[in-house]
Amino acid sequence: MPKPDIHPTWYPEAKVICNGEVVMTVGSTKPEIHVEIWSGNHPFYTGTQKIIDTEGRVERFMRKFGMFDTNAAAKTDEQ
Repeated sequence: MPKPDIHPTWYPEAKVICNGEVVMTVGSTKPEIHVEIWSGNHPFYTGTQKIIDTEGRVERFMRKFGMFDTNAAAKTDEQ
């Protein structure tokens, strides 16, 4: 049993707001939570993330751990 008068107010239906739009409701100690990025507009979760390859680091990593597809590399070289 929680002690009286020491805990913050709990809002079981707190609104998460992104770009002026309510995107979800969660339980929180604040009635509204304003965020800039959430899973609905983050590139990683939407599938639009682009890997920036500087100096071939991604390819070197893929080759090092055996994840590099040599057929795909040959196709990109031909084009």
